[in-house]
Amino acid sequence: MKNISKTALISSVALTAALSAAALPGHALAASGNDTTVVLVHGAFADGSSWNQVTPFLQAKGVKVIAVQNPLSSLADDVAAVQRVVDAQTGKVVLVGHSWGGAVITQAGSSDKVKALVYVAAFAPSEGEALGGLGKDYPVPPGIATLKPDANGNLELSPESFATNFAQDVPKEKTAVLATTQGLLPAKVFGEPVTFAAWKNKPNYYIVASKDRMIDPGLQAAFAKKINAVTTTLPTSHVPMLSKPKAVADAILAAVKQ
Repeated sequence: MKNISKTALISSVALTAALSAAALPGHALAASGNDTTVVLVHGAFADGSSWNQVTPFLQAKGVKVIAVQNPLSSLADDVAAVQRVVDAQTGKVVLVGHSWGGAVITQAGSSDKVKALVYVAAFAPSEGEALGGLGKDYPVPPGIATLKPDANGNLELSPESFATNFAQDVPKEKTAVLATTQGLLPAKVFGEPVTFAAWKNKPNYYIVASKDRMIDPGLQAAFAKKINAVTTTLPTSHVPMLSKPKAVADAILAAVKQ
């Protein structure tokens, strides 16, 4: 140690620290100064836990993740819930929406903080469009045909439809849990028009679920084309974030690096 100058010693320690940091998960994103938060927006008949398989892949890359718990009471209520989360962030935001959540992020993504939108087997309406009017030129998906309003006008999926139509590529013990944690969706939301289309001035990403039985895959592909999205097609059910979580995380990370 006597023959090593103080300057050389400091340089050696600094180099060792730098190499150690480079080996840490998420270093590439952290080193670039990326302070983006990923805000995950669940769809109908689900809650924030539907993102539990994707979240660890994002966090392993050093990305901050927030899963919104939508009230599923109206489009306006869900949009407000997402906007509160976006407003609370100090940096940029990537909004990710699944299914019904696509309509929510379409309207909620107006903030300058939102730098990109990711649609996962999701609706991507234009201004003035309500979900009930979308897909009329496509076959009625098998899962939609099983929906029936209860006495209060709320829609839900039976455990059988969850296993057959919603998440047919997910183990049945998991679909049983999904069925018990689903949120009721008022049928009236299908008549609520979107008043703003954030995808018109944001970079967009879309994951098409090619074996979806809730939103026709052809309609999904049409959405992706309309919004000029970077498109990934996965051979999954309506919930690729549960059956192919790493592939979904990869698409989200591409948006984070935007």
